Amino acid sequence: MRKLVIGLGAVMGIATAGTVAHAATATSNFQVRITITAQCLAATTNDLDFGSTGFLSANVDAQSSISVQCTNTTPYNVGFDQGVNGTGVTARKLKGGPTNELISYAIYSDSSRSVNWGNTVGTDTVAGTGNGSAQTIQVYGRVPPQTSPTPGSYTDTITVTVTY
Repeated sequence: MRKLVIGLGAVMGIATAGTVAHAATATSNFQVRITITAQCLAATTNDLDFGSTGFLSANVDAQSSISVQCTNTTPYNVGFDQGVNGTGVTARKLKGGPTNELISYAIYSDSSRSVNWGNTVGTDTVAGTGNGSAQTIQVYGRVPPQTSPTPGSYTDTITVTVTY
């Protein structure tokens, strides 16, 4: 009987060694998402420099540009305030010289300098639609004829507002 038990154990050992163990698996899914919101940036601005002149007996014109970047299909409006020295909505002034004198100037959205550029959406701003890339917008300035102040450097700071 002892041989039979050993033989049976040997047969069972062979059968156990031949069995392959399989790992169990389970699967599931999950979503990956991002929400893109409308966004705009006043990417870059270039100074509006009227250069140097002695008398303000004729128009002094200058041109500059700003760059606005908005997400694709986002409508926007670009507005300019009256500056730190201005009064009213768009009565802009350069201030300087030895006695803080003022020089009047204006900013326009067209090359003929006939459309004043302000900060009231739908009235005197520049509208556009974003395409995802930076878009360049031209800025036109004019110092009209006026009494020339004391020689010196005159400046103003304009705030650009992009409404979207």
